[in-house]
Amino acid sequence: MRTIPAELVKHYEAEGWWTRDTLGDLLARGLEAAPDTAFRVHSSVRPWSGTFGEVEHTARRLAAGLRARGVGSGDVIAFQLPNWMEAAAVFWASALLGAVVVPIVHFYGRKEVGYILGATRPRVFVTAERFGRMEHQPDLYADVPVVGVVDGNFGELLADEPMPGVLAADPAGPALIAFTSGTTRDPKGVVHSHRSLGFETRQLAGLYPPDRGRQLTAAPVGHFIGMVNAFLIPVLDGTPVNLADTWDPGQALALMASDGLTVGGGAAYYMTSLLDHPDFTPAHLAHMKYAGLGGSSVPVSVMTRLAELGITAFRSYGSTEHPSVSGSMYTAPERKRLNTDGNALPGVEFRLDEDGEILSRGPDLCMGYTDDALTEAAFDEDGWYRTGDIGVIDEDGYLTITDRKADIIIRGGENISAVEVEEVLLAMPAVAEAAVVAAPDARLGEHAAAVVRLRSGHALPTLDEMRAHFERTGMARQKWPEELHAVAEFPRTASGKIQKFHLRKDIAVRHDGE
Repeated sequence: MRTIPAELVKHYEAEGWWTRDTLGDLLARGLEAAPDTAFRVHSSVRPWSGTFGEVEHTARRLAAGLRARGVGSGDVIAFQLPNWMEAAAVFWASALLGAVVVPIVHFYGRKEVGYILGATRPRVFVTAERFGRMEHQPDLYADVPVVGVVDGNFGELLADEPMPGVLAADPAGPALIAFTSGTTRDPKGVVHSHRSLGFETRQLAGLYPPDRGRQLTAAPVGHFIGMVNAFLIPVLDGTPVNLADTWDPGQALALMASDGLTVGGGAAYYMTSLLDHPDFTPAHLAHMKYAGLGGSSVPVSVMTRLAELGITAFRSYGSTEHPSVSGSMYTAPERKRLNTDGNALPGVEFRLDEDGEILSRGPDLCMGYTDDALTEAAFDEDGWYRTGDIGVIDEDGYLTITDRKADIIIRGGENISAVEVEEVLLAMPAVAEAAVVAAPDARLGEHAAAVVRLRSGHALPTLDEMRAHFERTGMARQKWPEELHAVAEFPRTASGKIQKFHLRKDIAVRHDGE
């Protein structure tokens, strides 16, 4: 893990940004204060309705069962589950045990899951028998000592009596490892402490308007922000949890009408898919007062569209490593909310280096990566994190992201490693060289576009042939390229590197002409 300068630690503690509370402490207090708060899962395959107290009872029974199996403070508990009640029970049980939780996005394929389990070596892994394309694969986690399967043996892990209290853990120690695709060929394991995650939860909760309404969370709880929004902020605030295990804009619109729920933002796609759905009517706007957008590129055209409908839209910027770097308050001037990514959030500092790259630090910055080499490359001795993003700062201190140095595509809030996708493309017989870049997407912000140089005598594969190839590799479908182009030669630097900014520009021009 990175070394955090002593003066920063002192400062964060003096300001009350870092406390002695563990994640288990925060959850236990919040759950005790609001046991009757509603907790609902809106699902066609596994609906559930109950209260915080009922979910906590299951979580404490699971904690007791795992403790009887030798699992305790500092041990690693991984889970790959959809937005179900059992996901909350596993997460809360892990926190109460003082364990390190590893949430895995439910649509990750065999390749990604195998890598994550190998990198973290959990004592416990909980998954589902089947959900969509995800299925129970016993051979994949044969080396994990304790495996629980929802709709299988999950109930056998629950003790008869719930575990009381919270097991002690070091607030400065690891609490969560969140995996995110980046510029490396495998997902990056980002390690957060109890204090960084606790601060992020309080900070993010402070950004939300007090009259935001009852939120529907469809972002996967295997994602960092989905998990915080689903399982931490509502407990801190004592507000109801409403989960959806798939994103269906028609279902979301129906729940607005029947249950008075609201969708308050996330990736731009969540809002545009609602507005573009045939069931959308002006009556739904009463449940769409606010839209806090981030997680991927947010076109100004989308922000303007929301504003013209009377929705108070605001943007924020962060990453799994540093979740909340900047953001506009919902009360900020409209021109700032619509056109910038906000100013520095409480406790956070950012600056630009000589190349315009954004460097940040703050109480919610992670401890580092599971890969020491990545940690060494990304953090300096003064506590600054190299974000890989390029930005500008205006005269009022508002930040706007203008480009990314990091070679990733952010599709609807999901990071896609270009390197990882390129390696799969290079396994196709026709492909001599491949480059994957971000292409504009009106719904998702971006999607992956593949540009290839073909081997002599080979024709450009069709999209269907390429999809069949990716299907055979087991890579998550969200990462597959959604368009395919061929070039005779790539634009290159003097040292021979492909100049991807030229490819991105050419593809953007094509989209503008469509």
